[in-house]
Amino acid sequence: MKTIKHLFLILLICSAATAEAQFFKKLGKIAKDAAGKAIERKVEEKSERKTEKTFDTIFNNKERKRKLRNKRRAKRGLPPIPAPQEEQYDENGNPIYTDTSYPDDVYDTNTYPNDQTLDEPPAVNRPSDFVAGNNILFTDNFTDANLGDFPAKWDTNGSGNIADYNGQRWLQLSGNSKYIPMTEQKLPENYTVSFDLYTTGLDNKTGSNAYLSVLLEDNAGFTKPKNWCMTELSVCQYAGNLGVVEKVANNKRELRNPIGKDYRQAINGQSHISVAVNKTRMRVWLNENKIIDIPRLIPEGATVFKLATRGLRDPAGLDEIYISNFTIASTGLDNRSKLITEGRLTSNAILFESASATLKGESYSEIAKIAQVLKENPDVSIKIIGHTDDEGGEEANRTLSRKRAEAVKQACITAYGIDSDRMQTDGMGESQPVAPNTTAAGKAQNRRVEFIKL
Repeated sequence: MKTIKHLFLILLICSAATAEAQFFKKLGKIAKDAAGKAIERKVEEKSERKTEKTFDTIFNNKERKRKLRNKRRAKRGLPPIPAPQEEQYDENGNPIYTDTSYPDDVYDTNTYPNDQTLDEPPAVNRPSDFVAGNNILFTDNFTDANLGDFPAKWDTNGSGNIADYNGQRWLQLSGNSKYIPMTEQKLPENYTVSFDLYTTGLDNKTGSNAYLSVLLEDNAGFTKPKNWCMTELSVCQYAGNLGVVEKVANNKRELRNPIGKDYRQAINGQSHISVAVNKTRMRVWLNENKIIDIPRLIPEGATVFKLATRGLRDPAGLDEIYISNFTIASTGLDNRSKLITEGRLTSNAILFESASATLKGESYSEIAKIAQVLKENPDVSIKIIGHTDDEGGEEANRTLSRKRAEAVKQACITAYGIDSDRMQTDGMGESQPVAPNTTAAGKAQNRRVEFIKL
């Protein structure tokens, strides 16, 4: 009996030991699992903190960059880049775009850089080197046309009308049209075009496909040309749409590139466009800044000058483009030597504000040439004589012509260091016309500055 009790006790002890061993084994597994999970949680937490820190750095850097860029944009009068908004989703899981700061057509990424490119535009501070031609081929300040009419010396496949702004006549251009100045003769290889430009009604809804184009084509009408080139100036104010230059020869595109300068602020409001054509070379200035200079842009046969518009919103007060004081003039050989060899030189390239003795900026390159002649010939003295057309009273024109001659003299002194004792001035007013004052072209020829060797 005792033996049986002892055996039962031994079995009980073994069973308890086994159970205890299994218990501790399970306990150890649980502890191990818990430790593993704790380690995983620690790793995940650390990873999350690191990820959050990385994203915070990225987004903070982006936000800092956005704010910095907006400061630079504000100095140039450009609209700010909006802060990104969190995406929202509809019931089907599709994103809802709630940021309407810019219209859908802001960017054409196949052709133009996006707006971020404009944050550091190339600096354009150099002085103008435009020299207007000295032989007027066509000119129109629209004073002969009635308000609301289309000017007789132009042709168009669209519409346009004469308007008055601050006492000056302007031709308003419509949204998708071409405009051709009806010159009496074929344009030569070398000539210049200049005109005042006024834009109004531009805003953040002006389309990125809104342009004013300077065109040279191989026909004088409105049929599709085979040979043509253009400088396309964008009037869009909110997008990085810089306009393009394009060349097509025998219906084959040979060149199409963005202009690459941000001139949005300059083209919004009143400005001045100057164009110089020298055989195959075209240069275009906006105010005093040259925006293109391409030596082989003009294909053979593209000899007809045109302006074109497209993409404008035509309702009154929106995307309005006006031009005035339009002039085409031929440029011949350098005639500075005439002042020395012939003793007389006449220039129509020295221009003044209307009814004023204030020199226009493009006049200084012509005055610089006269000053250079005087520097190269230190013993030469000259008389500067101003002439006007017959607009205004006779005595008022004589006074104005004298003031203009004096303005040229002062420019020679202050800008180019010519001794004042070497220059005399006088004004003839309207008394010595070289062309009839019955046409705009004749009036333009009579508005001149004459230099006479003493």
